[in-house]
Amino acid sequence: MFNLNLNKMKKVRIKAGFAGLVFRMGNFRKVILEGTYWLIPASRVLTYDMSKPFFPPIALNVLLRDEKLKAMLALVEVKDNEIVLQFEDGIFKSVLTPGRYTFWKGVTEYKFVPVNLSKFEITEDIPLEILQNREVLNYIRVYVVESYEKGLLFVSGKFEKVLETGVFYFWKNAVPIAVMKADLRQIQMEVTGQEILTRDKAGLRINFNASYKVVDIEKALIENKDFEKQLYILLQLTLREFVGTLSLDELLENKQAIAEYVFNAISEKAGTLGVQVIGCGVKDIILPGEVKDIMNQVLVAQKQAQANTITRREETASTRNLLNTAKLMEENEMLFKLKEMEYVEKIADKINTISLSGGNQVVDQLKAIFSPGK
Repeated sequence: MFNLNLNKMKKVRIKAGFAGLVFRMGNFRKVILEGTYWLIPASRVLTYDMSKPFFPPIALNVLLRDEKLKAMLALVEVKDNEIVLQFEDGIFKSVLTPGRYTFWKGVTEYKFVPVNLSKFEITEDIPLEILQNREVLNYIRVYVVESYEKGLLFVSGKFEKVLETGVFYFWKNAVPIAVMKADLRQIQMEVTGQEILTRDKAGLRINFNASYKVVDIEKALIENKDFEKQLYILLQLTLREFVGTLSLDELLENKQAIAEYVFNAISEKAGTLGVQVIGCGVKDIILPGEVKDIMNQVLVAQKQAQANTITRREETASTRNLLNTAKLMEENEMLFKLKEMEYVEKIADKINTISLSGGNQVVDQLKAIFSPGK
């Protein structure tokens, strides 16, 4: 008959939510749960909080030989090129990297979402706020396409698709990914300081501008290299071509013709670059100093000639009026006398004092002057 001497036994108490692993002589014996246990003195018990991950004290394979303990544990194996997103009670907790992990069942509700990092697209059902978590972002590539942009996705150097406005997430791995973007807004291009010879060999500088926008991003970024540089050269050459057919005077008199010609000439060619030219115009025409001086002299001479013409025209009109007046006075003695009195009145307005000498003869002369005869 077996006699149990409790005085020589070790008393072990396991609280609710905890588990104990019993070892004897260094060897795992069993797992015990909530309750009070009497164990022989050579036994050792390791207590674990079942609400936390389980970290085995010895080789995990040895522990998992015990079917009871194996049933109490959730085993997660993360392979190479994988990560696992760990959730506890519906809340994201951490990222599990390649390795083996064990968790106690029953107390905490665990959820594990495996991710295959060998692919670049995120096909897993993962909420956006989880993708933006700092820990998860270490495994993600993020590309932003603004509201005024479009993007082109290249995978391993091959064009994949057009990216519209938005934020795009891709898993970070060995697959090279690149995103090229183009601004779809209206853009102003300046062609400044172009030194050009006119048809009559007059050297000048022209500042020209054009407005355009990208309408075909694939043509602009894939089929053409540096489409903006090509558009600049196209504007430059077309401008030189047209200005060289005009004389300086023609150029200065009709600047608008330059803009119309350049616009019509480059519109179709710009389409092959994936851009649409909206408008263009001459901003400045800068003449050399000596040409400026000559132009100023010509302008002064022209204005002086115009002034002389006007003066001669007025003199001719005045002479004609005098002639007409003289003819009328010749035909009408009273009109002549009235005109004479008008001039005498004007003279009298300028005289303050009249001194007379010579007696009645002077008075008679004044009467003859200021009084019309009958």
